[in-house]
Amino acid sequence: MKFSTTLLALATAFAAPFVAAQQANFTSPLGVEIYNPADGIDATGPWSLMSVAGNTVYVAGMRGIYPSNNSMAEVGYPRIKQAFLNMQYLAEYAGAELADCSRVVVYTTDMFRYRPIVNAVQEELWKNGTYPPRTIIEVSRLNQDDIVEVEGTFYLGTGGAKYV
Repeated sequence: MKFSTTLLALATAFAAPFVAAQQANFTSPLGVEIYNPADGIDATGPWSLMSVAGNTVYVAGMRGIYPSNNSMAEVGYPRIKQAFLNMQYLAEYAGAELADCSRVVVYTTDMFRYRPIVNAVQEELWKNGTYPPRTIIEVSRLNQDDIVEVEGTFYLGTGGAKYV
C-alpha cells in the first residue's frame, strides 16, 4: 500500500506543472465539460465553443473571426486560416495538438472557390502531411453569410484531459 501511495504522490507531483487551471463553464452530471475560454471568440448564439467528454474534445464550428476583437478576417485565405487557427487554439486549450485531430468537418458556401484554399491551409498547418479524415460540404448559407466553418474532434489519449 505504501508503494502505491508513494507512486501516486510522485505521479501527481510530476504531472502538476503540466496541468493548467482551466475551469469548465459547466459540467454535466455525467462529466461532460463545456468551455468558452475568455480569450477565444465570442459565441454568436446559444452554443459553446468546445466540450470535453472523457478523452475526446469536440470543437464547435469555427469561423474566421479574430478573437482579439471578434471581427471577421478578410474573405478568402485569411478568413479560412483564422477559422482553422480558432479550432487549433481550442484544441490546445484542452491539451490536444493538431496531430491529435481524429476528424475535421468543413462547411463552405462555394466548393469551387474555397476548397483549394482549405486544402492549402491544411497543408500548411499539418506540416508532416498526415491529415485527419475530413468531410467538406457545400452549403447554401452559413451564419452571418460567412464563407467557411470548421469543426474538429480531438483525442486526448488514455489519460483524458491534459490541461482542462
